[in-house]
Amino acid sequence: MPTPEHKQPSLASVYALTKYDQERMCLLYGAAYDLPAVALRFFNVYGPRPALSNPYTGALAIFASRLLNDCQPLLYEDGGQRRDFVNVADVARACRLALERDGADGQSVNVASGRSVSVLEIADQLARVLGKAIEPEVLGKFRAGDIRHCFADVTLAREALGFEAEVPLEEGIASFAAWLEGRAATDHFDAAAAELMDRGLTT
Repeated sequence: MPTPEHKQPSLASVYALTKYDQERMCLLYGAAYDLPAVALRFFNVYGPRPALSNPYTGALAIFASRLLNDCQPLLYEDGGQRRDFVNVADVARACRLALERDGADGQSVNVASGRSVSVLEIADQLARVLGKAIEPEVLGKFRAGDIRHCFADVTLAREALGFEAEVPLEEGIASFAAWLEGRAATDHFDAAAAELMDRGLTT
């Protein structure tokens, strides 16, 4: 089911906790000092100019780094976990709307496409667009703190900000692939995965 902003938080990682704390501080500051404040909840942001050599930068950039080095993208679980990928151009527009309009003041707002896609589909699609005949490897391992599915209910963004994502996923991935042409990436995924294993964070 899509996740609405009013869903009760269930924080399963330090990463999630810090994001939630920052959001609450922003909204509390706004309320305390009578300043308009909006907390935008970005889902899986992708697009040109990510840090390709950073193994924590996001699924599409990590998959791109692997594929550019002719390595298989590695997928946790069974690859069927679903996520909501939103293009960076749409995210920038949502930020502008939050500054220009007051309909979302004092609220948390999902910034997403409202469409879910499996991680396996994303890896396959990027490989195809890059012209790489490399199938992802499904590891069957689980990372502590990961959730099975995470995609957004975007009703509030539409009603309060007049925001809807405009860049279709297929078009966004094609644009990302065009930006990747001729670029090099140092693939650090294996080292990051080994550290998770050493710390007992994958099973």
